[in-house]
Amino acid sequence: MKIKYVLLFLVFFINSFCIAQVTTTSKTDKSNFDAATVLWFNKPASIWEEALPVGNGRLGAMVYGRHGEEKIQFNEDTYYTGGPYSTVVKGGYKKLPQIQEYLFNNEPIKAHKLFGRALMGYPVEQMKYQSMANLHLFFEKDSVTNYKRSLDLKTGIVTIKYKRNGVTYTREVFASAVDQTIAIRITADKPASISFNAELRGVRNSAHSNYATDYFRMDGLGNDQLKLTGKSADYLGIEGKLKYEARIKAIPEGGTMELDDTILRIKNANAVTLYFVAATNFVNYKDVSADQHARVEDMLAKVENNSYFNIKEKALADYKNYYDRVSLTLPTTTNSSLPTDERMASIQSQPDPQLATLCYNFGRYLLITSSRPGTQPANLQGIWNNDMNPAWDSKYTTNINTEMNYWITETGNLPELLEPLTTMIKELTDQGSEVAKEHYGARGWVFHQNTDLWRVAAPMDGPTWGTFTVGGAWLTTHMWEHYLFTQDKAYLKDIYPVMKGSVEFFMDFLVEYPGKDWLVTNPSNSPENPPKGEGYEYFYDEVTGMYYFTTISVGATMDMQILKDLFSYYATATEILNIDNEFAAKVLQARKRLVPSQIGKDGTLQEWTEDYGQMEEKHRHFSPLYGLYPGNVISVNKTPELIAPVKKSLELRGDGASGWSRAWKMALWARLNDGDRANKIFKGYLVEQCYPSLFAICARQFQVDGSLGVAAGITEMLIQSHEGYIELLPALPSEWSSGQFNGVCARGGFELDFSWKDKILTSVEVVSKAGIPCRIKTQNRVKVFSNGKQISIKKRSKNIIEFKTIKGKTYTIKGL
Repeated sequence: MKIKYVLLFLVFFINSFCIAQVTTTSKTDKSNFDAATVLWFNKPASIWEEALPVGNGRLGAMVYGRHGEEKIQFNEDTYYTGGPYSTVVKGGYKKLPQIQEYLFNNEPIKAHKLFGRALMGYPVEQMKYQSMANLHLFFEKDSVTNYKRSLDLKTGIVTIKYKRNGVTYTREVFASAVDQTIAIRITADKPASISFNAELRGVRNSAHSNYATDYFRMDGLGNDQLKLTGKSADYLGIEGKLKYEARIKAIPEGGTMELDDTILRIKNANAVTLYFVAATNFVNYKDVSADQHARVEDMLAKVENNSYFNIKEKALADYKNYYDRVSLTLPTTTNSSLPTDERMASIQSQPDPQLATLCYNFGRYLLITSSRPGTQPANLQGIWNNDMNPAWDSKYTTNINTEMNYWITETGNLPELLEPLTTMIKELTDQGSEVAKEHYGARGWVFHQNTDLWRVAAPMDGPTWGTFTVGGAWLTTHMWEHYLFTQDKAYLKDIYPVMKGSVEFFMDFLVEYPGKDWLVTNPSNSPENPPKGEGYEYFYDEVTGMYYFTTISVGATMDMQILKDLFSYYATATEILNIDNEFAAKVLQARKRLVPSQIGKDGTLQEWTEDYGQMEEKHRHFSPLYGLYPGNVISVNKTPELIAPVKKSLELRGDGASGWSRAWKMALWARLNDGDRANKIFKGYLVEQCYPSLFAICARQFQVDGSLGVAAGITEMLIQSHEGYIELLPALPSEWSSGQFNGVCARGGFELDFSWKDKILTSVEVVSKAGIPCRIKTQNRVKVFSNGKQISIKKRSKNIIEFKTIKGKTYTIKGL
């Protein structure tokens, strides 16, 4: 036993010594890295969540940046467990009237249990997103100096640089969407200095009782490749039908290379380039008939016919086509030059506004690298997952998370990147139509709170989560927002049937609330939040042998707000397209009967139709405030009587909770014109709910939504356009006294460049992409110029002006 403890101490001592050797750079070492666009560190990642991400929408990699044994973990966006399947349960609608009666009679536990037995989808969970492979690079284990690890958001390139035995080594890693590869380039400043072994390893599924034995096979190929083949695991009775192939191709310059079984041995090279390619047999959610081997061969052929520098040049041009559209600059301070983790640690006590710029740019980077036209949408972890049994299955959760992933799309001048989400929504209408018919006896289509690669749409994960019927309705609002920002009528015409199908479902599903002229959803829930009121308590389920709480309810406020938006957007769409006007009139009449916003006895905005209390006072979801953000039901101008209850709701739940929750709070306070409060929440997020990699934390797990949501919150602090006009600096924090925001987009098809100094706007330029009139909020008498000539303006109200625009023209506003 004593020997065991001595050995443990030695291991600890050696590890500590190795870490010390890596961090010989001073902790407060300053760098010439751009504080607004580069994440950098003077030590490798100690855990996966601290690694730096690269991606091309389909392939993703996490780079640790280690110097002894480097590890690069890979994902492919279609690698899930299972295969095409359905969760529809026939005839569930027959029990719906009884469930509704239980709820109207204040018997929620009976309703919960019956819903679970009659309306829940089967299987009861979705399939899991999987990790595909790990590349291990084994270098000599000498100590190093001058270590730097960085991710340049301007280029999408991760760089690791250090000196060992007098030689400076550099590694570059980037993902190419053009050539569908992840490239790793290793160089040294002295010839014949690069020697290492490489192995591409598969990832085993955890010992989970619902998994069948999976398999993968590691092979060498020729004298320059490593090959990994395998299949997806069976899960919950769904056969794993995805087959995959991944390869590493090595191209050394100088030196020698040999293949020893599954290990590539490279010695005394001047430089080495490694290319990772991978594919599955996935075609779409119904079809897995592709040839993964042929796909990989095609990708390798493209790589083999190119030089590294040509591949890099094309990848950089493709990436910058998206990234360079927008730039944000905020004030720098002495802390701005520190390593990213040190900046984060000191943000509470020492202002560093440019760190907000870095987070904004990182959010756009994540969307560009995890959601490209033709790929899968960004899931709970974007495309980066190192676990075969990931938290929450790394799927699509639509009671906030998937939506938050895409909040930055339109304002961030990345409209093409909505395509994967648009496609997923269309695909969800397939099983969604069956669920509407079989589970609810309704027309149209419905989707709940979770889905996966296979686009299942029935209620899942138990009634506590599954009774959220407005997941699909919420997703359709993203389609409408895309139209508002682009004014693309062809797109609106294309997605109109999806919007109409969602409306048709709710026109059938809504029922009258007893004693009131109201229409409500029944069953309903306010996501993941158990009410405290008559009939609500923790209860024992005889089938599972576990205790549960229930969220099942009637007419949750979030439901009402989402449907008010959906019905309004749909009616406007019918006017624009001049279609279905008679049906739209009925929809608007139903909208008037949706439960109005109510103020509870505690002075907060009521979360349910009934004035229930809160079981969890600091609950992380802000569902009843959807109407303020991202919705358009509540605002300072339209509903001033609701602002005090909204603020009280925010105050009572506090500024804490998970990363995505804080991102939502930032946007909510921004809509309330309180930039300092939003900035305070942002700083708390960085210290308490964010990894050094700027990945957001949720319940001690990584999720991508918070990082993307923070970027949206920062945008709302600087520009808003949801009220039918553009407002600049609506919630400017005191610390952000000067700055510049170029390329940001507003509803109506407008792209803006603007700057400010001492909190006063100094320049504003507006590009009209659609040629419709521009409305903008002003505080002073202004003049508008186009091509150097002043144009006429119309005053719409005390502070709002309007001027006509021509598509493609730029307008300069002076005097704002």
